[in-house]
Amino acid sequence: MDRLQAMRLFTRIVELGSFSRAAEQLGLPRASATQIIQQLEAHLGVRLLARTTRQVTPTVDGTGYYRRCLRILADLDDAEAEFSQAAHHPQGRIRIDLPDSFCRLLLIPALPDFYARYPLVRIEISVGDRQIDLIREGVDCVLRIGELGDLPLHARRLGRLRQVTCASAGYLAEHPAPATLDELEAHWMVDYVSASTAKSLPLEFEVEGRIELRSLRSRLGVNNGGAYVAACAAGFGIVQVPDYHVREPLAQGRFVEILPGFPPPGLPVHALYPADRPLSARVRVFIDWLAERFGGATAGD
Repeated sequence: MDRLQAMRLFTRIVELGSFSRAAEQLGLPRASATQIIQQLEAHLGVRLLARTTRQVTPTVDGTGYYRRCLRILADLDDAEAEFSQAAHHPQGRIRIDLPDSFCRLLLIPALPDFYARYPLVRIEISVGDRQIDLIREGVDCVLRIGELGDLPLHARRLGRLRQVTCASAGYLAEHPAPATLDELEAHWMVDYVSASTAKSLPLEFEVEGRIELRSLRSRLGVNNGGAYVAACAAGFGIVQVPDYHVREPLAQGRFVEILPGFPPPGLPVHALYPADRPLSARVRVFIDWLAERFGGATAGD
């Protein structure tokens, strides 16, 4: 029995709650995974996993062994990264999750620069704004825009995204652009509904060093950045978005920035990763690259 392989398999089974999913991630036949765990339990003389038809959970002994395995495997990965070429030439797969617009408009166009530096790394991207369980879903890091809640994850701040307040030219043809914040009362806004709290977010304006909130009339609410911009284009009212989202329609005159003297505050961007394990060399260089590439390029402070 390869004890290190058995430890890696055991930890993934605990994290995923599934023999078959853990075996698939590690490139093992399902039958081999079952045999390896049986050999491990026989070697240790304890039962590590409780199996039912619906799920697999660690026993009391299994929970303690899982924690020890995490420390052992983390130490081993650190040692290999420090003394092998992986520290200088990272390779392997990185799984990331990030918002759709950030992926399409910022990350993917910039990735050739990353691959010029690290050609042996493979990036697998999932797109979404929902909160995910990184361990259970096998994701190495997620990128999130906006203020963070209380999450059991490590967070590295990458920078801030400059935001703009704007409306479509068609909307402003019917509703003259406001010159002051008080004139906003005559306008409509597109409601952006938080996917995590289901609450509408007010418009925010910086006024002499403080943030002033304004909620306007609204006929339409959305919970997705692409739909938010589309609603603005359709003439449903004023929006506040990161400027990368609307650079093209602003440059073409289809959108018009309003109240530039009272800009909305910048949106923080964070990379989040599991708190109970160190970063691999490939994930570390990817996050470093993100901070270098986007921390300055998208900063709005």
